[in-house]
Amino acid sequence: MRIALDAMGGDFAPAVTIEGAVETVNESEDIEIALIGDEPSIKRELSGKRYPPTRLQIRHASQVVGMDEPALAAIRKKKDSSIRRAVELVKNGEADAVVSAGHSGVAMAAAVLMLGASEGVDRPAIATLMPTLKGTFVLIDAGANVDCMPENLLQFALMGDAYCKTMFDNPEPKIALLSIGEEDTKGNLLTKEAFKLLKETSIRFIGNIEGKDIFLGNADVVVCDGFIGNIVLKTSEGLAEAIMRMLKREIADVTTGRVGYLLVKPALRNFRKKTDYAEYGGAPLLGINGTCIISHGRSSAKAIRNAIKVAAQFAQRRVHQIISEKIRNLRKGGEKGAQV
Repeated sequence: MRIALDAMGGDFAPAVTIEGAVETVNESEDIEIALIGDEPSIKRELSGKRYPPTRLQIRHASQVVGMDEPALAAIRKKKDSSIRRAVELVKNGEADAVVSAGHSGVAMAAAVLMLGASEGVDRPAIATLMPTLKGTFVLIDAGANVDCMPENLLQFALMGDAYCKTMFDNPEPKIALLSIGEEDTKGNLLTKEAFKLLKETSIRFIGNIEGKDIFLGNADVVVCDGFIGNIVLKTSEGLAEAIMRMLKREIADVTTGRVGYLLVKPALRNFRKKTDYAEYGGAPLLGINGTCIISHGRSSAKAIRNAIKVAAQFAQRRVHQIISEKIRNLRKGGEKGAQV
């Protein structure tokens, strides 16, 4: 698999992106990486590192998109930016997937404008993997679309269903709609209309789910608009970090805290691992003609490494093509017959 990595994207780039790339090619013999960005900076970071040179190449890009720049303006004005050049490699068939921890809005815009949306998909969506008491679930949309129509939520559900079946070998994922109550009549106009559409599909739709229940593990895919989804994602990240700090502080305040910390340290480590975004690498942008993985802006080398591996697996399993087929079947056969 050939991965185009936006080497300049992220809060700690290019150091951590390059470190993640080096770790990947040293561990995985079937992955090649193109580092896209300022060539002198990349070469400085690579200096002294050991890696197979045939599987790590540099593609120079003279511009970098700042996190505060408007997405569409950056795409138009900075045509030699690292993220745009990385997406171009996928478009031209020189790479199988693109990974970026930079400006997520620019990454999404570049992927949609240059690769195009899958046939029948009105709006691509971000699918983020999140932990539960039973394993993980997919939150879709996690931030790509602030305003949505009921048809968009239907498509998100279908994409999430195909994603779970293909990437996680789940033959019949349980799909739920995020709302303010479990009853069919609860929610706003958007969720009520989306509920009706989802009931007419052949996917395993289990109805509405409340925010307090999404981490119990009763649903494999939780569907919502990107505005709500991003709030859920960021709140969850903040809560996990706050819980870790509170636990450490409470343990330290106890007289026997030092001994207590040593006893619970393995449990705390496991908790952090389950809630750490670095473990999941990045989130795929579903519904485009290609593979684009969007990583957290604060990604570590570990997160970049995992994102690259997710990208390779995603492309290898042809997830974007399977999603396209699913949506196409919906269009042809009607909502009632939508199947993969």
